[in-house]
Amino acid sequence: MDAPGRRFALPVLSAVLAFAVCAPLLGRGFVLSYDMVFAPRQYFVPDAFGAGNTLPRSVPADAAVALATTVLPGDVVQKIVLLLAVFGAALGAGRLVPTEYTGTRLVAATTYAWTPYVAERLFIGHWPLLLTYACLPWIAAAGLAARKHETHSLLRLVITSAPAVLTPPGGVLAAAVMVVTAGSRRLWQTLPIAVVLNLPWLVPTFLNAGGTFSDPAGVTAFSARAESWGPALVSVLGLGGIWNAETVPGSRAMPLVPVLTLVVAAVAVAGLWPLAKRWGRAPARSLSFLGLLGVLLASLATLPGGDVLLTAATRHLPGAGLLRDAQKWVAWWALPLALGLALAVETAATQLKTARGRAALMTAVALLPVVTMPDLAWGGWGRLGTAQYPADWRAVSEKLGDRPGDVLALPLSAFRGFAWNADRTQLDPAPRVLPSPVLVDDTLQVGTERIAGEDPRIGDVRAATSARELTAAGIGWILVEHGTPGDVDPRLLADATPVWSGEWLTLYRTPGVPPVKAVAWAPVLLANGVALTLLCVALLCRMLPMRTLGRGRISPPRKE
Repeated sequence: MDAPGRRFALPVLSAVLAFAVCAPLLGRGFVLSYDMVFAPRQYFVPDAFGAGNTLPRSVPADAAVALATTVLPGDVVQKIVLLLAVFGAALGAGRLVPTEYTGTRLVAATTYAWTPYVAERLFIGHWPLLLTYACLPWIAAAGLAARKHETHSLLRLVITSAPAVLTPPGGVLAAAVMVVTAGSRRLWQTLPIAVVLNLPWLVPTFLNAGGTFSDPAGVTAFSARAESWGPALVSVLGLGGIWNAETVPGSRAMPLVPVLTLVVAAVAVAGLWPLAKRWGRAPARSLSFLGLLGVLLASLATLPGGDVLLTAATRHLPGAGLLRDAQKWVAWWALPLALGLALAVETAATQLKTARGRAALMTAVALLPVVTMPDLAWGGWGRLGTAQYPADWRAVSEKLGDRPGDVLALPLSAFRGFAWNADRTQLDPAPRVLPSPVLVDDTLQVGTERIAGEDPRIGDVRAATSARELTAAGIGWILVEHGTPGDVDPRLLADATPVWSGEWLTLYRTPGVPPVKAVAWAPVLLANGVALTLLCVALLCRMLPMRTLGRGRISPPRKE
């Protein structure tokens, strides 16, 4: 391959992988699957900043999307996010691996981007985690530059980490990679950067410290699961093992998968030796230990005594609910796995005598993730698709006006299944579509386990027997969503006033004037402002000619 071909091979492969996954999702319309809900226009409601009554699980992601949809339609924002997640993951991993060989970079790219982690998080709709996953190689590269005290390395850390900190788990994943790659001598700089970037969710979490306890039953319900005949630990080693069996690609159940997983993991571990030689022992060792920690946390609930430990933590430690759905922490293992495998294959390829044999080996390993999990392609072989919101949603949004009180979404359930979205399981879109705060019953049914929700108001709603009692609980509107499973208590609607009705939605106004709880905007807006200011300063400094700024002036380069 000539020099231009080598230069463009990695970005071309990254683009091919992104389009292979997202091609059927690029038409107009929204991909609504489980937790992935985008709206034509998202609004700056209190919950988007963590100023509402629920835990800031999607903060500041909702505020970021609300800002983006003031400029672009929501479905366009969603497509950009999904494409960039796959493209950025592949390109970042390929650029991170320390090598001069294009084939090695391509192996790292496919090994990192075409994984069960990407597939399962895509199918379950965790798009912020996909963005975080895509950012980790770029954060690692910036951290290594900071370890070497390279110019602008701290600015790069801020910029590459910003898209990763849109949710609490993403913020923790990014902060850990930042810290271990930059090293202990940079801790006095990287730790403040990590804290400031995570302020948008840290501040509302501490303000709501009394309500940060999660149902301990979630530990077992959301623990990693085996995807084939091997134990859950083997699935986790292969970057799979998500708790929701419905979001697992069918190919993960093939009998050969556990064997391939162990072989790939063993080869990757062998490849960590050349990684240590090229990076230095300290960063390679730190990243490897972080990866092992991710595997341990992801599979802890399935190990002897692990469920007891996590249950106790969830019951007694505020914020320990972050450990629910612990499989997400295996993202830390993805980097040493991809880099180690790529370098191990490179070492093996150098032992082959012919260029054709080396190319064949590199190509085979690069294609291995695609061949063993082909059902990530084409939106999961049609698992995902696009849908248009019925006009009812726009009509209801226009009717809400300025009347105080939250909107109660009925039937009481966090998830919906509408015919206009091919009956796919999806999170109730009302909190993101409507311009007013929406109360949704966040109780979850996982198999036989019933996981209590985290919104304290839902108990008052369940106990209510009339719309007037809902008014006393702060509810100003009742939104009944039709064509989705669940029943509506007719007593709640008996003394409510119908305002608008269509095929899919009916809006009622509750009697009287609901009490409105004051929203503590100042702390959360300050937290978001500080984080945003840091990002803007980093971007501005990267764009300015900073070489001479440190001497107090900007001067043109001296002519020789």
